[in-house]
Amino acid sequence: MGEKRPRSFYLLAAFFTAYVLFLYGPMFAIYILSFQGPDGGLTFPMNGVSLVWFGKVFSGSGIVDIGAAFKRSLQLGLVVMVCTVVLSVSAGMAFRRSFRGATFLFYVAIASLIMPSIITSLGIALEFRLLDDFIIKSGVGDWTTAMGLFTSGLGAHLTWTLPFGLLIMFAIFNRFDSRLEEAARDLGATPWQTFRHVVLPIILPSVVGIGLFGFTLSWDELARSSQTIGSVNTLPLDLQGLTTTVTKPDIYALGTLTSAVSFLVIFLALLVILVLQARQRRHGSDAGKGMV
Repeated sequence: MGEKRPRSFYLLAAFFTAYVLFLYGPMFAIYILSFQGPDGGLTFPMNGVSLVWFGKVFSGSGIVDIGAAFKRSLQLGLVVMVCTVVLSVSAGMAFRRSFRGATFLFYVAIASLIMPSIITSLGIALEFRLLDDFIIKSGVGDWTTAMGLFTSGLGAHLTWTLPFGLLIMFAIFNRFDSRLEEAARDLGATPWQTFRHVVLPIILPSVVGIGLFGFTLSWDELARSSQTIGSVNTLPLDLQGLTTTVTKPDIYALGTLTSAVSFLVIFLALLVILVLQARQRRHGSDAGKGMV
């Protein structure tokens, strides 16, 4: 404990500090500059401190309707989160049993992770345009497009979130003790009761993590949204558009609010995970006392 640290320790510590500053420094700079005074600009030094730029964001007096884009992204993120959780858990349960074509299906499911996001977006957009052409040729009157927030947009986001959810479920079930399910079945539990009262409580913290992945990945997604959302924009798309037109700190305020939502979701998810883990430990302790 009393040995002097070698010079390499300080060199590595300095390198790590520089790396952290490079990684998070721009984010903190934006957060700080979003509190500029009314006459402030986009760079340091700050000209006063105020919340005026946050007020401009909420007032909706800008070039785009930020409030509507915020609401659309929030709604889409919640739907993606629910779909990711349900489909990932269902797929994880299904892959626990061997079936023909399981390996091929697995690689198809995660293939979108290695595909460029813009290619995936263009492919989904082309698919829906072909669908629109087919419907129009079928004689539908006022048909415009099937593309939208919860059709092509939802599908594009799921191509990004589902592989992560599936891989997490694979890792969880890879170390899951199947003897717990066998004991439940021996006691007369149905497959649904076994899942509801045995499997789900054990994997629930990981399920919350999958939901966290689903929401945050959808909330920040840009490339897959660029060609598939349709006539409306999500918040990241509007934020990208503002970077070429807005030259005031209200764009920093918008970035700060967007990050705040992400941090809030992460905090709530971690809180739920900690509560569930504490409950599991408490139940395990109570069960051990009952055995004694």
